[in-house]
Amino acid sequence: MDGVLADTGELHFAAWSATLAEEGIPFDWETFRSTFGMNNTGILTTLLGRPPDPDYVLRISDRKEQACRQAMRGHIQLLDGVEMWLKRLQKIGCRQAVASSAPPENITALVDELDIGGYFDTLVSAFSMPGKPDPAVFLEAARRLAMPPERCIVVEDSIAGVEAAKRAGMRCIAVTNTNPRAALAQADMIVDSLADLPEDAFASIRYE
Repeated sequence: MDGVLADTGELHFAAWSATLAEEGIPFDWETFRSTFGMNNTGILTTLLGRPPDPDYVLRISDRKEQACRQAMRGHIQLLDGVEMWLKRLQKIGCRQAVASSAPPENITALVDELDIGGYFDTLVSAFSMPGKPDPAVFLEAARRLAMPPERCIVVEDSIAGVEAAKRAGMRCIAVTNTNPRAALAQADMIVDSLADLPEDAFASIRYE
């Protein structure tokens, strides 16, 4: 979702920076980029060097995510090529899901803000699951779509997300909205924008 459907990186970075500053935890853009795609438990584990107490995760997450949702209002838009592909895939009968590390409230807020809920059969949050690069969220999305993993294609921008897709046994298209090509090398196809995808991209990557 974040970094694929909409460019929300700056909003998340600002929300994390403000929240973590109150906790005395250093945070910079490189750390943000390297943890983008993880759920909040995974991010805080990386920052603290140990698994945090669940109550601590909930307290920090609540403050950070409320700030992020407020910042979304009127300040996000679909990235290039997204609406075209959502319409095209829906037209040819592909089942589509959002499978995000974000909490459910964030997913709903972003989908509603962008008015794209009608394209998706299900919205899946990994907030209470093992986070990416664990494949749990993608496998749950496949289960809800009643599709075997090998018939699913993940669109990702994060390093952890690409790894999770491959661990799920799925093909992966990566976009360089957050990370450079070299960091996304595990993906089956890498593009700078979804607008750059050839018309047969999903068919060719599925059957190549």
